Amino acid sequence: QFAFQENEIKLLTAEIERLKNFGSLGVSPSLEGLRDENAKLKYRLNFLKKSLQEERSKSTKSMVNINSCLQEIFGAAIQAAYPDLENPPLVVTPSQQPKFGDYQCNSAMGISQILLKTREQKVIPREIAEKIAKNIPANECIEKVEIAGPGFINVHLRKDFVSKQLSSLLINGVQPPAIGKRKKVVVDFSSPNIAKEMHVGHLRSTIIGESMCRLFEFAGYDVLRLNHLGDWGTQFGMLIAHLQDKFPDYLTVSPPIGDLQAFYKESKRRFDTEEEFKKRAYQCVVLLQSKNPDFIKAWNLICDVSRREFQKIYNCLDVTIIERGESFYHEMMKDIVKEFEDKGFVQVDDGRKVVFVPGFPVPLTIMKSDGGYTYDTSDLAALKHRLFEEKGDILIYVVDSGQSVHFQTVFAAGQMIGWYDPKVTRVAHAAFGVVLGEDKKKFKTRSGDTVRLIDLLEEGLKRAMDKLKDKERDKVLTPEELKAAQTSVAFGCIKYADLSHNRLNDYVFSFDKMLDDRGNTAAYLLYAFTRIRAIARLANIDEQMLRKAAREEVIVLDHEKEWKLGKCILRFPEILQKILEDLLLHTLCDYLYELATTFTEFYDSCYCVEKDRQTGQIVKVNMWRLLLCEATATVMAKGFDILGIKPVQRM
Repeated sequence: QFAFQENEIKLLTAEIERLKNFGSLGVSPSLEGLRDENAKLKYRLNFLKKSLQEERSKSTKSMVNINSCLQEIFGAAIQAAYPDLENPPLVVTPSQQPKFGDYQCNSAMGISQILLKTREQKVIPREIAEKIAKNIPANECIEKVEIAGPGFINVHLRKDFVSKQLSSLLINGVQPPAIGKRKKVVVDFSSPNIAKEMHVGHLRSTIIGESMCRLFEFAGYDVLRLNHLGDWGTQFGMLIAHLQDKFPDYLTVSPPIGDLQAFYKESKRRFDTEEEFKKRAYQCVVLLQSKNPDFIKAWNLICDVSRREFQKIYNCLDVTIIERGESFYHEMMKDIVKEFEDKGFVQVDDGRKVVFVPGFPVPLTIMKSDGGYTYDTSDLAALKHRLFEEKGDILIYVVDSGQSVHFQTVFAAGQMIGWYDPKVTRVAHAAFGVVLGEDKKKFKTRSGDTVRLIDLLEEGLKRAMDKLKDKERDKVLTPEELKAAQTSVAFGCIKYADLSHNRLNDYVFSFDKMLDDRGNTAAYLLYAFTRIRAIARLANIDEQMLRKAAREEVIVLDHEKEWKLGKCILRFPEILQKILEDLLLHTLCDYLYELATTFTEFYDSCYCVEKDRQTGQIVKVNMWRLLLCEATATVMAKGFDILGIKPVQRM
């Protein structure tokens, strides 16, 4: 990228010189035109120089993705060794054991297969590995490489390179690697239904979606967080009819609907049992859809009650989201139907207008026989709006796995009609499994009802406080610190239990497991983080002293546990890069747990602060080790932030 910009700067400078010569020779008939052209070029030149400086300063502050650097180095080596090979396999991974170095390049085996298939050349992978190793370009990160086994290239990193990267992290903070062009990401998540309470099924979409948004925002993308509420449809007919009967003066006096769930159940019972009420409910739908002001007001009243309830949950979980329900797309739906009709994709089936998408057995119903629209129509309208109006480069739908076929069909229809090219625009369904109870069945209350999300969060708060009191934390923390620890543990544990499981799988919800302070849980990580942060504080080293040390001290990595921890800290950017590609957040949880356990190994083996055994007085502070503690805590804090977990200073 820098080389390209530098080259453009050279060309522009040459062009400005050329124009100057034209002017001085009096060759051009239009001196004014030359001046304009010259001014434009100078403006472009200054802009490029400035952006190059900004990119350079940004890139020097960014954390280096060591895996990506090694891939570039080995990519160049393979290109030099086998210049005629198209798209050779490039496989670089962290080594599992120290005896195999720090990273491994395992491309030789793949190249051997390609040479055999395409050229009928039988070359043993070890020879290929040796040829690659000989062509490794000069670089600042590799100390040495060794060929092992059938053709693995073991890479040993330079200690001064790792030390320098750790110092940069401490001086500049955790900065994401530069992403090039700033892309727009639209994330559709949470999406409860108006007049129904949020239940445990909405928990996963809300937590996973929020965390994905935080990750993309941290990586420098422009993120739009959308709540595709179920706020339109035939159910509003029965709700409005019931509202008219129960609160006839609703237009002038705000109705005191406290329990919207009970209100919904009452209206549903009447809809199912009273024929006259059912007819009136259908009339209400027609009047609502024709935008009758009184019916719009009734609809808004019902929506507002739900919004207030949803917001309580979003506040607890620290979720930021913009409401854009199905009603937002209602006016666009007739144009969607017309567009599919005009392009010849619509068939009429028993009065319904349907669209068959190649490769999918079930068609999309874009208009019902009564002229009404469906989820298929609103999802197509939403897709088009996000592509054309929002100009999304990446669209992510965080919706349960049960909707997979539906979304695959909608996305394929969008491609079929020419709305987007999947090679240019990424449209992904980030599916997730269901939440199970400890009996491995769908998570329900004892009476068999769906678990209300607000009840679950309140139970979490109660259990977290019980746990803190069991550990006698109430005796050492102030009431404010205890309350902060309670909310941090309760909501942190609920989020982490979800995010630490592969989202594609179902997971068992267990308060006992998630509040356990041993193993891969938020309780353990929050406690580990608080302990790490306390090390410098107990040694009377403040932030200013740490900042000064980060600029002046060299981080020594002579002990094997220092070396292991240093490398683990620097794997953070490659972990994030992987998640940006596959949207699997449990990788970050696994990494944070590995970082915490690697830190414990380091802390048990390497004295950070040395004390007199008799007096307990501090004898020596090993500042480079305190800097390793600080680097660990800095990366953990950013990891927590992406997961939506709030650590506390004392716990």
